[in-house]
Amino acid sequence: MNDDGWVPPQVLLAVDLVILTLRESRMHVLLVERGVEPFRGVRALPGGFLGHVDEDLLDAAHRELAEEAGLTADHVHLEQLGVYGAPGRDPRGRVVSVAYLAIAPRLPEPVAGTDALEAGWTPVDAVLSGGERLAFDHRRIVSDGVERARSKLESTALATAFCGPLFTIAELQGVYEAVWSVRLDPRNFYRKVQSVDGFIEPVGPRRKPEVGRPARLFRAGAHKTLRPPMTRPVDSTDEKAVEA
Repeated sequence: MNDDGWVPPQVLLAVDLVILTLRESRMHVLLVERGVEPFRGVRALPGGFLGHVDEDLLDAAHRELAEEAGLTADHVHLEQLGVYGAPGRDPRGRVVSVAYLAIAPRLPEPVAGTDALEAGWTPVDAVLSGGERLAFDHRRIVSDGVERARSKLESTALATAFCGPLFTIAELQGVYEAVWSVRLDPRNFYRKVQSVDGFIEPVGPRRKPEVGRPARLFRAGAHKTLRPPMTRPVDSTDEKAVEA
């Protein structure tokens, strides 16, 4: 308490992670089953409170990435998603969560952390449909993370974060189709990608598929902003192939 009687409010600070990857051509998010109250037995995003008062927020996000998914900073795209601090979002008191969006290709099966009963990948569309209860306000955070990824695929090179170091244009197209939930015409997609300066660059040798001709390999280019952008189709639920 200071001289004017003002007492600082007691606020706890946490980080939550929306970890996205592609599995079997579908976008998945990592969820853990909580092993402690509140919401024991309910699935939630991986995360936790700051380890100590001197821990930086980004350091806390990296720590949770390592603990919950075995990922390090050099293997994942990580960016701050938003701050969630509505009163009543956590029954333990006033808890403000800083959420981070993490994206990496072909992630393995996760191992549950110390305060989780189990961890697993869940299709994003199953989470957003509302068929399963999530702890806290984590469905909203997942929704915000997915929309961030969908939007950034238009104007940035984020799609390459879902791919390995080397990839084919067909694999890159698969990223756009999985994240946007739409089928794209291969010829139009190839033409569009090739017209974006610095988006991807060819490397050798070609990858030989089980069937068909060898496919040319690419890697992420130097440019992180796409000009012109890859425009998202207005109707992302149409199952017919559309132009990117």
